[in-house]
Amino acid sequence: MHLMLLLLGVAIACGIRLGWRSQSERCCETTVLIQFLLPPGLVGATCLAVLGMGTHGKMLGHSVGWFGFGLAAMGMAIAVGLLLWQYWLGWRSVQQLRQFPYQLIDIAHGYVIPHALPYAAQIGFWRSHLVVSQGLIARLSRDQLQAVLTHERAHQQFHDTFWFFWLGWIRRLTVWLPHTHHLWQELLLLRELRADAWAAQQVDPLLLAETLLQVVQSSQAVEPDWSAAFGTYESAQWLQRRIDALISPAPVPMTEPRPIWLWVFNCMTLLPLATLWFHH
Repeated sequence: MHLMLLLLGVAIACGIRLGWRSQSERCCETTVLIQFLLPPGLVGATCLAVLGMGTHGKMLGHSVGWFGFGLAAMGMAIAVGLLLWQYWLGWRSVQQLRQFPYQLIDIAHGYVIPHALPYAAQIGFWRSHLVVSQGLIARLSRDQLQAVLTHERAHQQFHDTFWFFWLGWIRRLTVWLPHTHHLWQELLLLRELRADAWAAQQVDPLLLAETLLQVVQSSQAVEPDWSAAFGTYESAQWLQRRIDALISPAPVPMTEPRPIWLWVFNCMTLLPLATLWFHH
């Protein structure tokens, strides 16, 4: 019975993901988050329900045993192990930053790394650290550098590195689910759009767009889940959407989560735990 319950949870999770369709520029943060988090939440809650039932007793007249319980336990062990491994990688990266000079960089304090390519990012967890390359300082004008630093301050303001640490953990756990990669890329883009919009209130949006184009053309580094870099992008369409959002008067396509949707999301995620009532 445990195995049937696990298979049902996986089937529902895959069905939800298969029903997702990208809404492109109209896609909002709430919709993407629900599609990204709800399926793994259902699978995780199912595993917890199986572990709570144990290896003895019956559910709906069918006996339970070690096989399904073992699968659920193995899945949870992998999740915890992956979380600890990802945290260790992030902690090691923060420690490695301390070998570089920490100094005032125009309007902000941060670490300066001896790298020729232009690079600026927030690295860390809740309290992230600004990292800027010498190549960025050398290539950009003072106004452009201030635009980049303002963008990075937005990531720090929203604690993006902290939240994407957890989202990145879920992404690694659910690479087998449909559309995980596409939803992850959409979340990254929405994160950058939000930071761009916040920075555009402090600096000239056209200057920010010009600087973004210049930095992206010089550097195409892939960032880990505990960092948020100014030049992060997946494709030319990504870059076009960010530039369009900066130079267009249209609002950034993001909305705050509505309370009713959060309640529905929470209830659906915890639904598998209700099966504990049928175990005796």
